[in-house]
Amino acid sequence: MKKIGVLTSGGDAPGMNAAVRGVVRAALDKGGEVFAIYEGYQGMVEGGHRIRPMAWRDVGGILYKGGTIIGTARSDAFRERHGRLQAANNLLQYGIDNLVIIGGDGSLTGAHIFAQEWPELLDELVQAGSISQELADNHRQLTIMGLVGSIDNDMWGTDISIGADTALHRITDAVDAISSTAASHQRAFVVEVMGRRCGYLALMSALATGADWVLIPESPPNLDEWENKMCEVLRNGRDIGRRDSIVIIAEGAQDRQGNRITCDYVRQVLQDRLNEDARVTILGHVQRGGSPSAFDRNLSTLMGVAAVDLIFSGDLTGQAHLIGLKGNKIVNTPLAECLHKTREVNEAVEQRDFSRAMELRGNTFRESFQTVRTLVRALPHDPKPNQRQLRIGVLNAGAPAPGMNTIVRAIVRLGLDKGHKMLGVYNGFYGLVHNQITEFNWMTVNGWAYLGGSELGTNRYMPENSDFYAIARHIEEHQMEGLMIIGGWSAYQAALELYNRRTNYPAFNIPIILLPATIDNDLPGSELSVGADTALNSIVDAIDKIKQSAVAARRVFVVEVMGRRCGYLAVMGALATGAERVYLHEEGVTLDNLRDDVAHLKQGFKSGKRLGVIIRSEGANPTYSTDFMCALLEEEGRDLFTARQCILGHLQQGGNPSPFDRILGTRLATKCITFLEEQIGKPDAESACIGLLRGSYKFTELRDLPRLMDIVNDRPKEQWWLNLRPVARIMAQPAPHKP
Repeated sequence: MKKIGVLTSGGDAPGMNAAVRGVVRAALDKGGEVFAIYEGYQGMVEGGHRIRPMAWRDVGGILYKGGTIIGTARSDAFRERHGRLQAANNLLQYGIDNLVIIGGDGSLTGAHIFAQEWPELLDELVQAGSISQELADNHRQLTIMGLVGSIDNDMWGTDISIGADTALHRITDAVDAISSTAASHQRAFVVEVMGRRCGYLALMSALATGADWVLIPESPPNLDEWENKMCEVLRNGRDIGRRDSIVIIAEGAQDRQGNRITCDYVRQVLQDRLNEDARVTILGHVQRGGSPSAFDRNLSTLMGVAAVDLIFSGDLTGQAHLIGLKGNKIVNTPLAECLHKTREVNEAVEQRDFSRAMELRGNTFRESFQTVRTLVRALPHDPKPNQRQLRIGVLNAGAPAPGMNTIVRAIVRLGLDKGHKMLGVYNGFYGLVHNQITEFNWMTVNGWAYLGGSELGTNRYMPENSDFYAIARHIEEHQMEGLMIIGGWSAYQAALELYNRRTNYPAFNIPIILLPATIDNDLPGSELSVGADTALNSIVDAIDKIKQSAVAARRVFVVEVMGRRCGYLAVMGALATGAERVYLHEEGVTLDNLRDDVAHLKQGFKSGKRLGVIIRSEGANPTYSTDFMCALLEEEGRDLFTARQCILGHLQQGGNPSPFDRILGTRLATKCITFLEEQIGKPDAESACIGLLRGSYKFTELRDLPRLMDIVNDRPKEQWWLNLRPVARIMAQPAPHKP
């Protein structure tokens, strides 16, 4: 029997509880034993009541909680060899030789040292008579799985760490709120965010909020230039009509000589040079607290399950690995390699080799920094002599998706900065038919970074018959050389119609680029669509509240979510909320399913269960509707429980976009403007859709889309997230299967 110890160490991060839950339930489901090590490494050193076996129900109801229920502490004793010797002895008393450690780079460095010393520690314990030779021989190898739990996102080996997405939520919510009060008073705000010597939170929050200036450790300003440059940009912004100025500073910000740049110093510079009323907001530990975002809950759960799967596979026995995320795929990398690369970044910053630091942060970080540098400008660069000037149309189509405005702002400003003419098409394809086209300037999209909905307007209008002639005429009239379409399934269908009619309408022989934006996440050529993360967070927030209501009244809720015939929101919502049953069109619904679920719920409530949540994707089955399911449960529950339904409806499409959607949309927009520049003017110019596929941003030519589309059900033929269904089932079952 595998025995696994799980601990959280270092600073807490939202999502740690979800990771613990994932480890415990995945291990129990496989017939293993799990021990929680309370108070981190200190608990491992102390042993005794600090190491406790975990049962299935011990991790019930913790998914939505911030912090860590098993505690965390910094241990001076574990830093010393004698402390690690005692920790090894305590683990062996329970037969534990597998550890899942959730923490930052300091905690994982300690884990690496512990793994290296393990054989020697066992020999010392045998010589001291603390353990028998047989016990030492049976546990000669220590397997360690590291999960990066840190809001700083400063660890090599994963695109994002547990807690970073939630921290970005806290920051963007705060900056969005600050922006409105700053604009009311025409005031400047200086906002400090966490991150130590990593500028991830500062950079990504600047990208997401439309901040006017950002200072990060990896690319510090020159000592004698940055103040003048910053003030010039902010002054020019006011001159063209901006009412607020937001400067975001990473807590480790410094100039190129290593002098720390503080919030108070920046505030004083703004007051002295711009004669502005400037205020400081230090967000502090609010970034680390509170309920984790949907992304962090699912990331933590999947990482925890992956760690257990690797331990049980036996492939990495006696090794230390880090579980990370690349794109949307869980990967594992030797822990030693990850720690080495992380140290390289830190050393580069300390040695003021900033180009090396930026390189080590990776292409995405570096490209995001370049994008921010463009977006914070007060005005675009002046055109260069003989610069190529293109005319590019931009429109939204299909249902509204949070993040559409962020994308339009990014593509317009990036295009203008390169000297192009950007033409905004209002009201989707209907507007293209009826010539609702306006040339945009830099300030047209000011303040759009965080707005939900679609300022351009959007609808599911599908052009037909004479519409195509009108579209061709207006493309020619406005001399459009490229077209960017942002939207969902109907946007893709309409674009394909234009593409397929190029023979009859020469005006359609221009590059078309499609950017996926729909809460349903049902588009071919991309594993993630802009808007889906925001919708998922809306679902999670609603179900968290519903569960509080249900537990007080012994009630089962049937929650209907959007998605049409794509079950992405339903499955990911269930994974993030702990819902016990999910109904999808992809799997179908049968009377036997309903009968089994009723029986399980009745048995659960007889055994002390207090609430139940079932998620139904809106297109799951035309006969077994939400009304039907709720009525069935109400009838069968009788004295055990009552049943209610909750159809979340369009609240899933509303609200300001999440940081994830803002950042994803901006990154995709950056790739799209480059694509159009490359294709416009080519005799064989391509048209394509862009998407995140297997961890990279890739283009799929429009002519290839039909073979990827399940036309009957309006979804891709292959849907990667269906591979997560077994995890959702394991996490939600009432008790583990018997080994």
